[in-house]
Amino acid sequence: MREPVELRRQRILSVVQSRGAVKVSVLAAELDVSVVTIRRDVEELTRVGRLRRGHGVARPVVDAPEPSTVPAARTEEPAGDGAAVALVVPERHSYLYETLHGARTVLEESGMRIALHIAPQSAGAERPLVERALADGARGLLIAPRWRNARSEELDYGWLAEVGVPTVLMERRPRPGSALHALDSVCSDHWYGTHLAVDHLVSLGHRRILLAARDDSPTARTIRTAFAEIAAARPEVEDWSIVLSSPAAVPGPGPQTPGAPAEAAPDPDPDGYATAVDLAALLRERGATAAVLHGDVDALMLVQRLAEGGVQVPRDCSVVAYDDVVAALGSTPLTAVAPPKAEIGRAAAELLLYRLAGTAGATGPVRRTELLPTLKIRGSAQPIPTPED
Repeated sequence: MREPVELRRQRILSVVQSRGAVKVSVLAAELDVSVVTIRRDVEELTRVGRLRRGHGVARPVVDAPEPSTVPAARTEEPAGDGAAVALVVPERHSYLYETLHGARTVLEESGMRIALHIAPQSAGAERPLVERALADGARGLLIAPRWRNARSEELDYGWLAEVGVPTVLMERRPRPGSALHALDSVCSDHWYGTHLAVDHLVSLGHRRILLAARDDSPTARTIRTAFAEIAAARPEVEDWSIVLSSPAAVPGPGPQTPGAPAEAAPDPDPDGYATAVDLAALLRERGATAAVLHGDVDALMLVQRLAEGGVQVPRDCSVVAYDDVVAALGSTPLTAVAPPKAEIGRAAAELLLYRLAGTAGATGPVRRTELLPTLKIRGSAQPIPTPED
């Protein structure tokens, strides 16, 4: 499925604003699109005044001496020493970019300068960016680490707990009892979001449900665990199973949920790459009539693959997507669980500003805030036919 144009252009802006001048060829390689497409995007962004274009290079509208800390946006210099709030998010992560923009709105309105840092996909990429931001005098930190597996999360606990400035985790909930347990955080209640998906399908009469989910982020791992717990506890659910939604959805062997059915993981091909799960065949094998699919892009691709296997949504299989970034854009708009992405960013920024205010109570108890997702019904899930139908 093609990425929406506006989302791709926002990713271009984020990269250029975080690094300064960037070659068009580099942007094409990092965003995994053609040079011609990137050149066209840069020309349009230049036309509307959001970028400057050089010979084979895209530049921010206002250059800054340190490319890695170019502000994502600036309204006015804040009172005091003018230091920025550092905002760190992973590259190629449209879900968290919505969170970023929610935070940006609050910080801009407060007059706080923002230093946006885009962390590449390599392990441990956030730490040097944070260290650079602190060396540049950042007063506070908003961060959403990638944490592709439990090990990478644990490796960040020590240094992130010692950054020395007010810090708020966005859309991340550290392991209970860890060094980051007592760190301010704002995230979605993904257990509740998973409950919404399962409850909706059960209410439509579905009794055999499959979860096809990623396993390469804290959100994905929470959804998988929640689904196993919820499905096992619902007496209406006669059979359930969990599979990977994409061959690239896990950076290594994924953890198994205790007590859950054995996971149908992709088999490696001769070149060492995982092959796609035949979801249509699996649905038939399990007799499943409904599926929860995480995340949106994987969900839309799986729906396409189901159609190729002779399974039509929602006629033959009801589907609920999880994320609601682009779920509504498919040829079959998908009913989806919508975490409050922008609101997470806004709440995190408000909490950080509260910590930075220095007023009475600003150093009070650690806050772990959870916001509830909602369910957007669009018609990809329908009541299961009865014999009379």
